[in-house]
Amino acid sequence: MNIPEDLMYSEDHQWVRIEEDGFIRVGVTDYAQDALGEVVFVDLPEIDQLIEIGGILGEVESSKSVSEISAPLSGKVFEVNDDLELHPMKINDDPYGEGWICLMLRDDSGPVSGLLNADSYRLFLEG
Repeated sequence: MNIPEDLMYSEDHQWVRIEEDGFIRVGVTDYAQDALGEVVFVDLPEIDQLIEIGGILGEVESSKSVSEISAPLSGKVFEVNDDLELHPMKINDDPYGEGWICLMLRDDSGPVSGLLNADSYRLFLEG
């Protein structure tokens, strides 16, 4: 299982990359995409949508189920990965790269809290 060291993770299996410009990039983890199976459709959030932590960013539909994508942090959706509309399998193929979901501007520019580092996420998955 791929768990990059430079990302932060939610217990709902989303990853967060803090970009240099203060934005956060959000996607679903390798664990989540594996559990979902073949992704066939992604419902993306609306640009400029304000979402509270734990709120619904969108949905991922797979050959096995439909799963909601929850916001790992509060903020405003700045950009979405439109490529996923035509190529939802990018989530399976490259969950930490081309399979990202959205770019958000955080409500709070302070330290990120409530997310797990890679080691803590590994321990969480081990149960």
